[in-house]
Amino acid sequence: MGASKERLRADLASALRAKDEVAKTTIRSLLAAISNEEVAGDTPRALSDAEEIKVITKEQRKRRDSAQTYADAGRQELADHENVEAEFIAAYLPQPLTADELQAMVDAEVQAVRDAGETPSMKQMGAIVKAVNARAAGRADGGTVAGMVKKALGA
Repeated sequence: MGASKERLRADLASALRAKDEVAKTTIRSLLAAISNEEVAGDTPRALSDAEEIKVITKEQRKRRDSAQTYADAGRQELADHENVEAEFIAAYLPQPLTADELQAMVDAEVQAVRDAGETPSMKQMGAIVKAVNARAAGRADGGTVAGMVKKALGA
């Protein structure tokens, strides 16, 4: 069991004692998402800490997307609830990288392509994005990384 799952279980017990409905339902949904990911595929397996963070990030993104959809439909009370849950989930995620830190990683990976004797081009974009995402370890949004890499490659 990863550290995130252990922390979620401990926090669920605290939320139950405190009768905190938002915390209770949000933590239960996160634990369910992690459990679903553990049993997905051919054989059940325990998730690593990085995989748990990825699941929690995905759940936060779902909340933000739902909040936007509700706001667009004029259902502000539902949008507010989703935003509260998304903010609550943020406490379980590592501190995101700043734009400057992320740009430094992108620049380093583009330079690594140059050092390998190749001219950086859109052909290497996938490999560069993958390398930056691996270095960022869940602390950066994939779309943001892809946009920065594309800009760095001059596309």
